[in-house]
Amino acid sequence: MEFNHKPVLLDECIQGLNIKADGIYVDGTIGGAGHSSEICKLLSEKGTLIGIDRDMEALREAEKRLEGYSCKKIFVHDNYANIKAILDELDIDKVDGALLDLGVSSYQLDNPERGFSYMNEAPLDMRMDQDQQFTAEDVVNDYSREELARIIKDYGEERWAGRIASFIERERKKEPIKDTGRLVQIIKDAVPASKRREGPHPAKRTFQAIRIEVNDELGGLKKAVDDFIDILSQNGRLCIISFHSLEDRIVKEAFATCENPCTCPKGAPMCTCGKEPVGRRVTKKPICPLGSEQEDNPRARSAKLRVLEKTI
Repeated sequence: MEFNHKPVLLDECIQGLNIKADGIYVDGTIGGAGHSSEICKLLSEKGTLIGIDRDMEALREAEKRLEGYSCKKIFVHDNYANIKAILDELDIDKVDGALLDLGVSSYQLDNPERGFSYMNEAPLDMRMDQDQQFTAEDVVNDYSREELARIIKDYGEERWAGRIASFIERERKKEPIKDTGRLVQIIKDAVPASKRREGPHPAKRTFQAIRIEVNDELGGLKKAVDDFIDILSQNGRLCIISFHSLEDRIVKEAFATCENPCTCPKGAPMCTCGKEPVGRRVTKKPICPLGSEQEDNPRARSAKLRVLEKTI
């Protein structure tokens, strides 16, 4: 199927990056190159785009879509969390800007073979990097009931996490759960009928939670954000789009600490820790999609963009 991904908060990201024509920019989650296409439009032949993704299909599509632009383009099959090692390999010390879109691409959600969506019948996969061995099937069938309840509650913010985990445990004893259709039915059976008629699809939060666990989306995020801040040149910008409250909290706290790293007790007459700010929050509050974008792209509704500028 065609790799289709509508870039979220596109204009806001490009404005946030404040692109220099001859600069070096990193798209750490290049996907279908929706954001990168606009970045490349603003780069001259002296400019460089580094596109990173865990999904080889995404990288191949991005390479095709960006081949007509004159800037230098480097494509890397890796996790953005390894940004320092990636730049070391490329012999690049600092970059002028970076973008992280922490969402799942429309292609990944809509491709039945990938198993991300509760709307399609598919194997329980959900891997962003298909070279990875660990899949959603492993989570659903091998995790204890307590572990399942924890991730569904924490990562999915699902009210019925304990009940869903119990139903999964009961059903997998009969036969391993291998496809999305059966998992969706189990979740529907677990959520009381009166609650299934309100709010999002009853399987949405549980599928989100399992996807986050399979791809360890939160595990290295704090370190990754700190590393991206570290590799920015002075006046360089970092734009991060999150779709989950836990992601946004990590980004928000990292940016706030960057702007005010002081660890002295509150109320102390003067700072004695000696820690100096290394950046400033361009956006004190997150930028959210306008109503028109939410109507055009419902998957953008929960998006939040935060922007930081390196000051030293």
